[in-house]
Amino acid sequence: MIGIIDYGMGNLYSLSKALERLGYSYEFVSVPERLQEYSGLILPGVGAFGDAIANIRELGLDRAIEAYVASERPILGICLGMQLLFDKSEENGENTGLGLIHGEAVRFRGDYKVPHMGWNQLRPKQEHPLLEGVREGEYVYFVHSYHVLCEPDVLLATSDYHQEVTAIVGRGQVYGMQFHPEKSGETGMRLLRNFAVQCEGVLA
Repeated sequence: MIGIIDYGMGNLYSLSKALERLGYSYEFVSVPERLQEYSGLILPGVGAFGDAIANIRELGLDRAIEAYVASERPILGICLGMQLLFDKSEENGENTGLGLIHGEAVRFRGDYKVPHMGWNQLRPKQEHPLLEGVREGEYVYFVHSYHVLCEPDVLLATSDYHQEVTAIVGRGQVYGMQFHPEKSGETGMRLLRNFAVQCEGVLA
């Protein structure tokens, strides 16, 4: 079963409905001790980085997430949830993240519209089970004002918005998607299914 981490700042409804359509069981979880019960976790996120990481720490979920990752089971961060996996963000002053992947979230800078909002194409950077069946140029749905700078070895796919934009990352069993797969049509559903497949057979 997949646990959707509820820390008060996630798009829980559409994500849970997407998992239902795929036929995967899930539960919302906000108690740190219960995270270890799941074969996979999803960390959603909508809103400001500082508020989100403060909520996570207040609930004691940061240490529980670290312990879960140490057990080498899959976790997926979505949108702000992906940014929280990294070392820090400059949103509203520097805030430290979970530090599960090295990198930082910075604001888009330039004479163009911010946030990056709408459908944009994926550019796979390497072969990976998470990208199974996803082709170059497929569209997914983004809504974000900050983007992640990270090392090339964790980049699974990028997009382009006046520069190369980190779209999908992976380090071990820690994954992130900057866009909303649950709002990204067939491509998003395929990506969610690929993550759920990573969770199958994992002992909770």
